[in-house]
Amino acid sequence: MEVGGAAPRETVRSRECSFCGRKGHSASYCFQRERAERRKPDTPTLSQSSFLGRLRHFVDIIDPTTLFVSERRLTECVKLLDDYKHGTLSPDVSDLQLWEAQKIKQAIIHPDTGEKIFMPFRMSGYVPFGTPIVVGLLLPNQSVISTIFWQPTPTSRFLQGYVGAVTSAVSLAVGLHLLIQKANHMSPATRMIIQRLIPFPAVASANICNVGLMRRNELSEGIDVLDENGNVVGSSKIAAKHAIMETAFTRVVLPMPIFVLPPIIMSYLEKVPLLQTNRRLLLPIHSLVCLATFGLSLPLAISLFPQMSQIEVSQLEPEIAMATDSKVVIYNKGL
Repeated sequence: MEVGGAAPRETVRSRECSFCGRKGHSASYCFQRERAERRKPDTPTLSQSSFLGRLRHFVDIIDPTTLFVSERRLTECVKLLDDYKHGTLSPDVSDLQLWEAQKIKQAIIHPDTGEKIFMPFRMSGYVPFGTPIVVGLLLPNQSVISTIFWQPTPTSRFLQGYVGAVTSAVSLAVGLHLLIQKANHMSPATRMIIQRLIPFPAVASANICNVGLMRRNELSEGIDVLDENGNVVGSSKIAAKHAIMETAFTRVVLPMPIFVLPPIIMSYLEKVPLLQTNRRLLLPIHSLVCLATFGLSLPLAISLFPQMSQIEVSQLEPEIAMATDSKVVIYNKGL
């Protein structure tokens, strides 16, 4: 021991883990890894009862790296999950590998049809493929034609949902654009800021219209509600109404940061001397601001409600209450 000096500190590299006995990592890391490995692939690794748990879960779900998964890797993941389902899984496969396989399958394969989802329409492709549209929507000094051109065209299996959403967005955007052009009392700076905010109400109205039209059958037919064991109790129109309202609210919140924050941020950045002398930097910086805001707003919005939401049986139809002893049932809200 050194005289008059402190004992040398033990580094993490040389310290033994109190959980597994090996060196090179802390016990908390090992415990978290072990806990994740013991999870089954059909069970979320994080609690869905808190906003933070849902946020961390959906950040994992929308991971854009799943866009680069090869066909061979996808086939391997699907086979692993099929083997697990049929009880023929090799004992060498860990639950952590199963969870990774489930993550990849959820990101690429449609749960109902079993077919691959086209890249731009995956949740993991929402930000990479949607950012160019956001940048186009937020460009300053747009004409009426460019305002119409950059309105998003929501993909839909039903023509009514598509037409309703696009008509709502274009009508509102063009109407607000013409109204601002006729407002002579506004200063140029104020007019530019307000003009940049036009896409938000247009896209929000399109999202609400699209959700309502696409899922209108659920209001008349209801959606399945499940008991705590995952058994279908019945079909509820009241649960469908809750699911659609929650989804519509999420679709309103989603574009809010995207179309509100970048215009405000850019209005200040454009006053920076460097950008005033180098106007060519405005577009790439504008694109980066939009990309960062887009990437932040998506997980925040879809984390507002659990995908598998709960509702008390007493709030549902009498036939649902008679079909189960559970006080609470579960329904899939959708994304």
